[in-house]
Amino acid sequence: MADLKFDGRVAIVTGAGAGLGKTYALELAKRGAKVVVNDLGGSRDGTGAGQKAADQVVDEIKKAGGEAVPNYDSVATIAGGENIVKTALDNFGKVDILINNAGILRDKSIVKMTEEEWDLVHAVHLKGAFCVTKPAVAAMRENSYGRIVFTTSGAGIFGNFGQTNYGAAKTGLIGLMNVLNLEGAKYNIKCNTLVPVAASRMTEDVMPPEFFEKLKPEFVMPIVLCMVHENNQDAGLILNAGGGWYSRAAIVCAPGITIGDTKREITVEEVWGQWDKIKSLEGAKPLANVSETFAFLTPLLSK
Repeated sequence: MADLKFDGRVAIVTGAGAGLGKTYALELAKRGAKVVVNDLGGSRDGTGAGQKAADQVVDEIKKAGGEAVPNYDSVATIAGGENIVKTALDNFGKVDILINNAGILRDKSIVKMTEEEWDLVHAVHLKGAFCVTKPAVAAMRENSYGRIVFTTSGAGIFGNFGQTNYGAAKTGLIGLMNVLNLEGAKYNIKCNTLVPVAASRMTEDVMPPEFFEKLKPEFVMPIVLCMVHENNQDAGLILNAGGGWYSRAAIVCAPGITIGDTKREITVEEVWGQWDKIKSLEGAKPLANVSETFAFLTPLLSK
């Protein structure tokens, strides 16, 4: 099996001062990529700031013979996102890879959550991914090449008590990925989304200690590098990774059932009478885009 190299590639990793982001940055640099190590330096709730985290990772890369530069901007503003990308362009001349990894937590049940706690989490996770991805895509289009990873969470896809803000923001990233793949297709820009389960400053008191010790970020790193390598031609995948387990998750659409003929009225009782068939996932499959749902409607609409 040939080694997957990143010689000549330029990568941006947000939130790369520790945990998952650090492992991505170190391995990318080890395999030949030039890396922008972005980290605000704050705690997991988004408070505090400092340059030490990013600097330490850059120093580690350089001591190992790699190339890297630090960036300390917040992902939560367009100005910050533009400056993160500018750091790559000014130092390395292009952007090939973007790993949207930065994140914070402000966990509360919905009745206890404040507007500020909702907005802060969305600003970093969902808006933050937009703020960095927008200028990165503009740069990638110039070279007709790009590989982008968004980081979602099982809290959004499957649910987790006390994380309405986090779960909603994380699932929004899947919509961002789906649309961006359509917009970036002709520029060879491919986006995929990661669902990581890993020990980090974000999860240190969220998961049981016996799990925490076994879920090393290094076990997630390999699938991320596969996602951003030039050999990967897949786009739109949602991939789980944790502790050596790797799999695909998907939003699917089932064929369901057709009622009526688009002319007569359909009653509430008719729909309730077919409830079991409507909610069945038999024959369900992922769709490439929203227009594919019309395949289910075509027999009706063509009458």
